[in-house]
Amino acid sequence: MRSQLPRFRYHPDPLSTGAFQKTDEPRICECCGKETEYVYENPFFSEDEVECLCPWCISDGTAAEKFDGEFQDPESCDEVDDEDKTDELICRTPGYIGWQQEYWLAHCGDYCAFVGYVGMKELEEMGLSDSLEDIYRKDVSMFDIEDVRKYLENEGSMQGYLFKCLVCGKYLLYADCD
Repeated sequence: MRSQLPRFRYHPDPLSTGAFQKTDEPRICECCGKETEYVYENPFFSEDEVECLCPWCISDGTAAEKFDGEFQDPESCDEVDDEDKTDELICRTPGYIGWQQEYWLAHCGDYCAFVGYVGMKELEEMGLSDSLEDIYRKDVSMFDIEDVRKYLENEGSMQGYLFKCLVCGKYLLYADCD
């Protein structure tokens, strides 16, 4: 079994975000047929009911190709002008779990990296709460900034999803509600 996870440009720490779970007992990846200790736990949009995918089959695109699936809805992403970047995000990047519809943010002409799930507490701890007006994407989230300040709670009814621009390093925030 492989021990080091592949690198995902747009989801750099998929273990800490829960996209992959390390299992106690190895399982068989339905794509490659190999044993894996890491199992994908987030959305995979396919007509097939796929229960177990390993990180390597996601990273190299074989899972998306074999099951004609996507890890992110292409209609729920900011637009970028590079088709290869969109293909990498949709077919070779683990997604994240949202309350309603996951939305992937872009900045500086490229998709951002998904940092993780946040509430105001986490934003304060990161020193980002004072710049909320600058990082919050109301155009896709649709909540007033005052409501975000009041109700955004990690694992709460209003959930925040933090992204970071890979070009300039700016943080961006998307939020949705149950």
